[in-house]
Amino acid sequence: MSVENVKAYFDQYGISDRIREFEESSATVELAAGLLSCSPGEIAKTLAFRLNGGCVLIVAAGDAKVDNSKFKAVFGSKAVMVKPEEAEELVGHAVGGVCPFAVKEGVRVYLDQSLKRFETVYPAAGDSHSVIRLSIAELEKYSGAIGWIDVCKNWQ
Repeated sequence: MSVENVKAYFDQYGISDRIREFEESSATVELAAGLLSCSPGEIAKTLAFRLNGGCVLIVAAGDAKVDNSKFKAVFGSKAVMVKPEEAEELVGHAVGGVCPFAVKEGVRVYLDQSLKRFETVYPAAGDSHSVIRLSIAELEKYSGAIGWIDVCKNWQ
């Protein structure tokens, strides 16, 4: 189970107890924001894209949308999302729980600028019923992100 992998990942940092699990689904931005009583933007959604035969994850604010022209300018390729049925195999997490923690070898993680306006955010924690609260600095550290990029729109 993917949430167990994420818990084990965070155990090494002593913060796995910060993972919150819900009876209800937190699989979408709207559902997670409702469960947490926060704004949709504070949900750090992780989007999986196919790129050059591999997979990249972009963690963005829940109220942001990927801008295809910005994506192409950064990555030199059209934005092609991983199909839902491929997510677990390529990333290590199923849709609804995709997160930048405990991912498959070779998956590259990037953080979108849309997140920087928040002090804390809530990314998924490996399944469709879990999240973890992290500061932006913690998200940067624990995600193993390559860096910050600007590929989103509609959040300013």
